[in-house]
Amino acid sequence: MTSLHNHAAPRTLARTGLRRCRQLSAWAAAALLLSACATQQQKTTTPADTAAPVLSALPAPAPLRSIVAQQERLYRVAAPLLTQNVPLCKANARNLLGFSAKNKYSFPKEFVADAQKAYGLDEQLQVIQVLTGSGAERAGIKRGDRLISASDKPFPLGPNAERQAAGILGPLVRNRSLIKLTVARNGKNIPLSIPLTRACAFAVELGNADNVNAYGDGQRVLITRGMLDFVQSDEELALVLAREFAHNALAHANKQQMSATISGIIDNLIRYNPDLDAINGMAGIKAYPQDFDAAADNLSLYMLARAAYRIDNAAAFWQRLDRQIPAAVLNGYTAIHPATAYRLATITRTVAEIKTKQASKKPLLP
Repeated sequence: MTSLHNHAAPRTLARTGLRRCRQLSAWAAAALLLSACATQQQKTTTPADTAAPVLSALPAPAPLRSIVAQQERLYRVAAPLLTQNVPLCKANARNLLGFSAKNKYSFPKEFVADAQKAYGLDEQLQVIQVLTGSGAERAGIKRGDRLISASDKPFPLGPNAERQAAGILGPLVRNRSLIKLTVARNGKNIPLSIPLTRACAFAVELGNADNVNAYGDGQRVLITRGMLDFVQSDEELALVLAREFAHNALAHANKQQMSATISGIIDNLIRYNPDLDAINGMAGIKAYPQDFDAAADNLSLYMLARAAYRIDNAAAFWQRLDRQIPAAVLNGYTAIHPATAYRLATITRTVAEIKTKQASKKPLLP
């Protein structure tokens, strides 16, 4: 949704560096990173309730359907966390677009033909999601629009279209508040001016592994398939995402001198067939000290509240995770974050603090 990657998967059209477009776990990275740049309206429902799916539910092979659904869920749940927390993500905020686009080469070669049939993508970049409330939505971008040009520079076609498009859009996003686009719709070229929106620039990845874990390397957050299976609701998934966003905002991986190690783990797990032996044990990751973990809990709860997610069940979720995936499971979440008892006191205190601020209508800032 947000940050543009410099590793091994396709990236969004919002920044200059993109990854290769051949890894299934990251085929829809653009969907989150571009759409997360929109200004999301505050709402009384859970943020996940009103979000549209990235792609229509057309027939597709079971493995492809499963991974697409998991990634769409990640992006949908992460979007309000990224759009509503610019004041809390410090130096990690960026001007980004409010839509996402891809072509058939956004899939790994094993799935290109199936993806083309299932989702109607070809050589040309096509808008596949527009975030509600975004500048892109207000400007009239629609799903299915084909990207023709940006500031009169033609969008590329073919296998490297996403990477090349990032090279076009990167300088524009940095230096302007509006991007002039031309899109093709119903056989006509339509000029549009797209207002940019500021958002937290953290990329969100799906990890193709069954261990129950999540990783943040300072720029990206990866949620494993095992963690997606473990959480019982989008609200619980938001707890995990917000915590990793908070670790990134607080530069904890860098302070632990673990950024490169965690980046390597993320690069591995976003592959369609990752090396699972590489995540045996602690995989070289040092456990976070309790003060780091407590600081991440405090910040993440504010992020959740600002994104209109409920925070009342945070303590119960982390207790359940500690019971079912204890620190003895070395490739699990609690092994990296072992100070559960210490964290619970911080969570209880922060939840009470936030509720007091909400009741008195004070700004939700730590």
